[in-house]
Amino acid sequence: VVITDTNMALAGITKPGLAKLGGQALCFMADPAVAAAAKAAGSTRAVAAMHRAAREYPGAVLAVGNAPTALLTIADEIESGLRPALVIAVPVGFVNVVESKERLFAVCTQYGVPAIAAMGRKGGSNVAAAICNALVYSAAEMLDPAARGWQ
Repeated sequence: VVITDTNMALAGITKPGLAKLGGQALCFMADPAVAAAAKAAGSTRAVAAMHRAAREYPGAVLAVGNAPTALLTIADEIESGLRPALVIAVPVGFVNVVESKERLFAVCTQYGVPAIAAMGRKGGSNVAAAICNALVYSAAEMLDPAARGWQ
């Protein structure tokens, strides 16, 4: 299971490749229950979505391309015992981006959680999707374009 912090990243992840692995991709950002949880907690939907991901899919790949608050939440969850299969930390921007990537990567290192991070200010939902696709194509032995159905 791959859980993203944006519907844009979700849209970019290969569904046929995941299907070959018996996997699926999910994003909880547009879920009304996530919006309600965020409002009740006085936080963001990204925070509420990552708390839900930790609760419902503790061994998932967590792919973050937009929300630094999602990375900080994942770091907190890892310190509390969450062990995702992998964290992809590639938000783009200026506000708390560098700090959230650095904290997440340090926590992952401390607790032995695999992580891929684009340190600095660069990244984005498209980068998160591209990293997921590279991993899926490799795992599903789809590196040859013909194996992906491309002629």
